[in-house]
Amino acid sequence: VFLEKEQALADARQQLREMERAAQEAQFAEKSQRSKIEELRRNIATATQQASQVGESIEVGQQELESLESGAASDGLQDLLDRRTSQERALADARHELDQITQQLRHAEDSRMQAERSLQPQRDKITEMQLKEQAARLNQEQFAEALAATQADEAALSEKLHPDMKPSYLQGEVTRLTNAIAALGAVNLAALDELAQASERKNFLDSQNADLVAAITTLEDAIHKIDKETRDLLQDTFDRVNQHFSELFPILFGGGNAKLVMTGDEILDSGVQVMAQPPGKKNATIHLLSGGEKALTATALVFSMFRLNPAPFCLLDEVDAPLDDANTERFCRMVKRMSDHTQFLFISHNKIAMEMAHQLIGVTMQEQGVSRIVAVDMESVGAEFPELAPA
Repeated sequence: VFLEKEQALADARQQLREMERAAQEAQFAEKSQRSKIEELRRNIATATQQASQVGESIEVGQQELESLESGAASDGLQDLLDRRTSQERALADARHELDQITQQLRHAEDSRMQAERSLQPQRDKITEMQLKEQAARLNQEQFAEALAATQADEAALSEKLHPDMKPSYLQGEVTRLTNAIAALGAVNLAALDELAQASERKNFLDSQNADLVAAITTLEDAIHKIDKETRDLLQDTFDRVNQHFSELFPILFGGGNAKLVMTGDEILDSGVQVMAQPPGKKNATIHLLSGGEKALTATALVFSMFRLNPAPFCLLDEVDAPLDDANTERFCRMVKRMSDHTQFLFISHNKIAMEMAHQLIGVTMQEQGVSRIVAVDMESVGAEFPELAPA
């Protein structure tokens, strides 16, 4: 209803402006016609005055004609007749002009009366529009007072109103909201206290949430930093182990080449594939190698890791079991080379491997279920029996 009254007020103001414009035009036309009438009246007065002067001139001529002697009259008669003729002609022209001016005056008066008659409806409409505008202004003031009394947010209401909304729809919304308010029942006087408690609880939860968000952000930053450092360290370790692996593999196999290959783009999630190519064989994965080649490849990989970060002790359990004599000798030479930094404890049944040991510890079982340990210090034996020392 408020929107409808607003629209009616705007229409009334528009019509009032149009009526005032038409009234101003009619007044201007009336003033123009009045000016023309005054001018015509002045022309009529001038023509009447000229006609009077011409009549007076004729009378004066007639008197002069009568006063003249017959001889002089005959002489001046023609002149007077000419003057009379010209005066009569001027009088006729003046009368004709007077008739035309009178006719124009009549037309002007008719136009003025017609303008007066056409102006009256416009004045009536202006009065009617002024009354409508006053009524619409009163309605607007009443609605404004109602909105102020309810403390309504006019800006929010203006955003929700659209030009295509119909008054019936708005009236239906008002009815629906009124029913909804009535359905709420009586006012809860403790609502303000409850609101204060809920607001305090919300502020506390908001602060807790802010702390949690800050902690999550800190943890995420730490995770990203750890991931970055882990990637860098893992990539550096992988590259160094891969380099050592490619150096030790040819030593253990007497040739060939090998490398480590990542199976994915992300280093933290990808796996590692061992690519080994013993001498005389095509490049293949470790799954296609024989048992001895797999064992020797695994030994090369373990030794590559030991070279990266040497440990003080290393325990090897029958690593040389699947190796032939040539590979066992290469394996023994590698162990001797690395024994400068690491002490090796290995279990073996291979004589070639036993020859490189500094000390032998044997386990025997002469009686069932009873084990005995026999230890031999190879350095003391070599010193006591030089002929038994390894070459």
